[in-house]
Amino acid sequence: MIDRNLKYGDRVQLTDAKGKFYSITLTKGAEWHTHKGMLKHDELVGLPEGSIVATNGELKFQAFRPLLADYVLSMPRGATIIYPKDAAMILGVADIGPNMRVLEAGVGSGALSIAILRAIGSDGYLHSVEIRDDFAKISEDNVTNYFVGKPKNWQLTVSALQDQKFDADYDRVILDMLSPWECVETASAALVPGGVLLAYVATTTQLSKIAEAIKDCGNFTEPESSETIVRGWHHEGLAVRPQHRMIGHTGFLVFARRMAPGVPVLQRRRRPSKGSYGVVE
Repeated sequence: MIDRNLKYGDRVQLTDAKGKFYSITLTKGAEWHTHKGMLKHDELVGLPEGSIVATNGELKFQAFRPLLADYVLSMPRGATIIYPKDAAMILGVADIGPNMRVLEAGVGSGALSIAILRAIGSDGYLHSVEIRDDFAKISEDNVTNYFVGKPKNWQLTVSALQDQKFDADYDRVILDMLSPWECVETASAALVPGGVLLAYVATTTQLSKIAEAIKDCGNFTEPESSETIVRGWHHEGLAVRPQHRMIGHTGFLVFARRMAPGVPVLQRRRRPSKGSYGVVE
């Protein structure tokens, strides 16, 4: 039977009665100090997750290994991270799964890279391209720290995506950058027929430009767009209401699939709305 109890080297999330949490890595002989006493790391080793531990000043905490969302929200950042709600949607909408080959451009702080690597498994392959060297260093540190070593199936390249040459052997291409419309042709060349192109953008101007670029390329299905809004709820007895704060707009997802080479796109029939594409004289 696998021993799932806490052990040295584990990251542990300690949560107090107010819901504030702290992360430590269990180290032999180490101590964690608070405003009300200290906690010896050795006292946590061997405990199951969900245990209650206390400092010598009787300050109590719940002890769990952190979830991916906990790690991502607390890790060092260069660029703004892709929030867990959007990372989850990207994996679902792009249908990223085991054994897939994924090309990712715009690595930022590495949050999405971690999520993709977990989804594709050890037999998949992720090639991440980041134009900024400082962001690449932060993301490499975050990914390596999360997996306790750099994954063997992960390649990180510091470059502009347009400057790279790819064969059509990627199942998915994910773009998270300021100008993804500049990389649509590169994505088209990298994707296998039926592969998925997904762009993550923050503004409606970016949304419009990437959607039009996908249409103009002629190698993709009609792009589809969406955003995800998450609202938490407060519940104390019969007092059930939405929380006052919510995670509203963070970004748009733009999705399309690669057509077979030489096959024209089936144009979607629609009634154009007034002002959609300018005034016809």
